[in-house]
Amino acid sequence: MDKLHNKTIHIDQMPGHAIRRLHQISVGIAHQEAQALSITPVQYAILQSVHNHPNTDQRTLANLVSLDTSTTAGVVDRLEARGLLTRNASPDDRRVRLLTLTPAGEQLLAEAIPRMEGVQELILAPLTPSQRIDFMELLNKLVSTNNELSRAAHSDARKLA
Repeated sequence: MDKLHNKTIHIDQMPGHAIRRLHQISVGIAHQEAQALSITPVQYAILQSVHNHPNTDQRTLANLVSLDTSTTAGVVDRLEARGLLTRNASPDDRRVRLLTLTPAGEQLLAEAIPRMEGVQELILAPLTPSQRIDFMELLNKLVSTNNELSRAAHSDARKLA
């Protein structure tokens, strides 16, 4: 016990703590912007990913946004109920539902993109342009290298490095 009492640990010097704090800040900023459009940051990620990968299935979508399949299904349910995306049977496998944005989903996404870009700008604002590049390279290296340790690993994470 004496060793524990003699050791001072500063959590603000631990990467996990700093990453958690940055995540809280990032989500807070994104939530404020997304709330103006009545969506969540996760819903934005789903809409953007479906736009980028039209006719993708839910399992692939879950992988693209690094969420578990049940969470992804719930978000897709809510977006479909709002008329922002549709699920259509795959011509190759009737059990698989392919996702596409509706015109309303495309419109909402068009309104969300500048707001989400502004969020990214705000998060990185304290850094110089050169530091932003370095930060993103290092961040993506940490994510891709540690990807397999995640409960919702991203199969394309190695491409981030």
